[in-house]
Amino acid sequence: MKQEVDPRDTTRAQAFEMWMKSPMPMVTLTKTFDVTRLYKASRRGGMKFNMLLCWCIGRAASGTEELFLLPEKGKLFRYDRLAVNVIVDNVEGGISNCDIPYSDDLQQFCADYERITQESASTCRMIADEEAAIVGTSAVVGTELDCIVNQYSGIYNNPFLAWGRYRHRWLKTTLAISLQFHHAQMDGRHATRFLEDLQRAIQGIGK
Repeated sequence: MKQEVDPRDTTRAQAFEMWMKSPMPMVTLTKTFDVTRLYKASRRGGMKFNMLLCWCIGRAASGTEELFLLPEKGKLFRYDRLAVNVIVDNVEGGISNCDIPYSDDLQQFCADYERITQESASTCRMIADEEAAIVGTSAVVGTELDCIVNQYSGIYNNPFLAWGRYRHRWLKTTLAISLQFHHAQMDGRHATRFLEDLQRAIQGIGK
């Protein structure tokens, strides 16, 4: 459920006042992750690497209180659940995007991911969950990338993670992931804690 809240009643009051009207309110951090366990789990279980990574993102986000708050059009909204946005190639040669509801149950998330992405790709339409806090993602896997920076306009305020192709080095697989977020939503310390939680979620796959 989406509900407007008074910023003064949240921990983001001062940040909201400082950054909501900023012409460039977005911040980007990039971290190189050890995704070896994720890669192996994908190969062993026959599950898509991108799907597993999106689940780990949702898992880390579910423990980050700030990601349930979203500044939008001069207001602040609180949500009681999360979804992960995924961009898919559609049958017309373009792209479509869809929101996958996050579930602690990996198998449930996997089933929803497969169903919703296939529907979005085949119908060429956006499948949006207006009542969930959205964590955006984009996998640009045509090559290895060090960083991806999205628009800084403040039009799209949701947190956004993006990555390229993972890198194999001997027995280790790594992936650089960029996190972009609105400064009214969280500060650097919240963002870095989320990135650390994401690494722990990745390390916990298959355990």
